[in-house]
Parts: sequence; structure tokens; C-alpha cells
Amino acid sequence: MVSVVIPAHNEAGVIGRLLSGLLEGAGPGEFEIWVVANGCSDDTADIAAGFGEDVNVLIAPSPGKHAAMRLGDENAKGFPRLYVDADVELGSHSARALAASLETPGVMAAGPERAWPSDGRPWTVRWFYDVWHQIPTVRTGLFGRGVVGVSQDGYDRLRALPPLLGDDLAASLAFSADERRVVPDAVAVVHPPRNLSALLKIRTRALVSTAQAAEDPQLAGVSDSARTSWSDLRDVARAAPVRNTPKVVWFLAITVVTRLRARRAVRAGDFTTWQRDETSRQP
Repeated sequence: MVSVVIPAHNEAGVIGRLLSGLLEGAGPGEFEIWVVANGCSDDTADIAAGFGEDVNVLIAPSPGKHAAMRLGDENAKGFPRLYVDADVELGSHSARALAASLETPGVMAAGPERAWPSDGRPWTVRWFYDVWHQIPTVRTGLFGRGVVGVSQDGYDRLRALPPLLGDDLAASLAFSADERRVVPDAVAVVHPPRNLSALLKIRTRALVSTAQAAEDPQLAGVSDSARTSWSDLRDVARAAPVRNTPKVVWFLAITVVTRLRARRAVRAGDFTTWQRDETSRQP
């Protein structure tokens, strides 16, 4: 049985969308789904419970993604295990493909390909992601996909890590390229922010996560592999100079602003503030 753990904090607008996709086409008892409603002040738990016996609901009084994932782990029984953000979309076919990849000897972690709906997004958001999606570490890493799957051995390795702001980044860094997979037959719809302000929030959080990983003894040696290099951006610009050069310049501008914001948070020792994008949670 494949266990699916979904930490959900005030996700009433989107939790039904995710659960509907996971259950459509799923066989009886194929997925053991645990929604962990943590610190919710909305109807997240009630909506999830409305899916009946196919979905198990746990309630944690305080918000916190890491604690919610561990609570789900305490109750989940199956492997492979998928950790799914409540605001993405993942169908049963994709969940099945991820689980199958984790049955391959030596593969301990897996993630889906990203689908990125850009309709209604301003150029200030689209240009950033047009560059971001071409960066090698983004194409091969498990972060920023909203879904991370692990085998039993992969789970044991993740459990040894301390709580980190960027759990998906930690999951990516904890496994070598030979131990992780991006599965072409699995696709997660990751909804990007709808305005520049929201983009700045989540990019600041990403940079704080990278800085936190660099300070962790278990991840410090590989944390640089998640950083974007000058050569990466040069290659993106050279691939299509007329189209990509202004986008790369804009990408750099966003990076400078968010890096300054992240440095302030790191200096203050703030590795707990979750800068959340509310705009992408519009159903």
C-alpha cells in the first residue's frame, strides 16, 4: 500500500482539488491518504473528512509543516510514501508512477515533473520562471515540485535530518543523483504566484532554506549544489539571446532583492517564518 501524507494549513480552497485528483481512477485501498490539518482556522479538516473512508484526517492544534509530516508518519503504515503539498494537483496515475519508481533498487527518493500554468500571471512572474525552469539544478532536483516520494530506506534517511524550513530542498540534498529520480510519467501541477509580491515572498523563503541547509552538518557539503551559478545563467542567455537575455536580467534583479531579504532573516536567526503565497491558493 502506498501512503500519502498531506500537511495542510488553511487549505480549504484547494484541498478538495488535490484529493479529487488522487482518488479519481485509484483502486480500492490503493492509497492510504492522511491529511494532517495543522493550526487551521478554516474548513480544511471538514472538507477532507467529506471524502469518506478513503481519506484519514488528523488534526494538530499548532501550525507547522514539519510537525504535521511527522504526525502523518506516526499513523501511516505503507511504503513507498509520498509527501504532497495541499496546494498542488497530483493524479492517481502520477502517484502510481512515483511509487513504482521507488521500487527500483537503489532509488530512495523521487519527484514528479512540474506542470506550470502561466495563464493570468504577469510578465514579472512569468519571466522569472522562464529562466528558473531552465537551470540544471532545478531540472534535476526534487525541490519546488510540491511532491516528494521516498522508499523505506529513503524515509529512514530523512528521519535523521533535523527540522528544516525547506523540507523539499533537504530531501533533494539528502540523496545523491543516483539515489533520486524525477519521474517523467508523473506530473504535479504547481500553481505559481499571481503577482510579484507573492513571488518575492516564496523566493526569499527558498534562499533562507538554502542558507539553513548550508549550516546543517549533514547537508553543508552538498548545499552549494542547489545554488544557481553564473555559468547556468550565461547558458540560458546564450541559448536564445534575444528572447532570454532580458529575462535573465530580470531573474538577477529578483535574486538580488530576495537575497537581501534572506540575509536579514538569516542574521536574525529566523528560520521558522513561513512566507506563504496566498495567491496561488485561489481555486
